[in-house]
Amino acid sequence: MRLAALQLNSSADVQDNLVQAGEQLTRVAADGAQLVVLPENFALMSETRADRHALTEADGDGPLQAFLGAHARELGLWIVGGTLPIRSNDPERPFSACCVYNDSGERVARYDKIHLFDVQVPDAEKHDKNSIAEVYKESSFTSHGSEPCVVNTPWGNLGVAVCYDLRFPELFRQMLSSGFELLAVPAAFTVATGSAHWELLLRARAAENLSYVIAAAQVGVHPGGRHTWGHTMIVSPWGEVLADAGSEPGVVLADFDRAELSRLRQEFPVLQHKRTGQTDTE
Repeated sequence: MRLAALQLNSSADVQDNLVQAGEQLTRVAADGAQLVVLPENFALMSETRADRHALTEADGDGPLQAFLGAHARELGLWIVGGTLPIRSNDPERPFSACCVYNDSGERVARYDKIHLFDVQVPDAEKHDKNSIAEVYKESSFTSHGSEPCVVNTPWGNLGVAVCYDLRFPELFRQMLSSGFELLAVPAAFTVATGSAHWELLLRARAAENLSYVIAAAQVGVHPGGRHTWGHTMIVSPWGEVLADAGSEPGVVLADFDRAELSRLRQEFPVLQHKRTGQTDTE
C-alpha cells in the first residue's frame, strides 16, 4: 500500500489553498497512493482571528468537509484532512479538528487537537534561547479536545495526532492500547522548533511505537510573517526517514509493508515489555 503526504504553503486565500490541495491530491492518486495526509490548517493560514472564525463549520456540514469528502470519493483515496475549525460549545473557540474520510467519501473519524500551542518561540536566526521571535496562544482561539483517535482502515489501525501533540509521548502510548500501526500527523511547525525537533520527534514516535509515521507539514512564509519548517516526512517503524519533502511545496510517497511491520514487532518485542507503574525488585 502506498502512503502519501502533502506539503503546502497555505495563505489567507481559502480558494487558492483548496486549488493547490486538490491538485496535489490528484497527483498522489495518479501516483498510486491509497492513504494521504494533509497538513494542519490546510485551507487557511491567516494572522487574523476573524478569518479563522469565519471558516468555522458545523460538525459534518460545510464546504471544507465537503471538499475533503468529495476528493476522497472521486479519487478513491483515504484522506486524513489536516485540520479545520469545527464548532465547540464555546462560539469563540472552535475545535481544531482532523477529519478522516474513506475512499467512498464517508467520514469515519474525527480527532480534536488535544495539546494547544501556547508558547514563546526562540529566534532561530539569533541562536539565542532567550531571544523571542514569536508568541503563540492557540488556546485563546481554539478549544482543546480530550479523546485520542485510532481508526480502522483496510491496511491496519491508524492513529491521528496534530502538530504540538508530538511532544507528549504519553498520548501515543494511550493510543497504542488500540493497536495502531500507522500514525498520521498534520502539522505546521515553526522554523525554530522544526529545525531543532521535527525530525527528532517524528523518528522517536515511530521507533518507540514501532509504527509508520506520515507527517504532513506547512512550509514557507505565511500571512503575518509566520514561517513554517516544512520537511513533510514518512518514517518507518525503525525510525528511518523514507521520504522528505524538503523546503518547498510538494508531495512525498512511500510504501507501507504490513507484513514487514508485523515481523519487526515479533522479532523486536519492545511493545510487549512495557511495565508502566511496576517496580522491578530483582
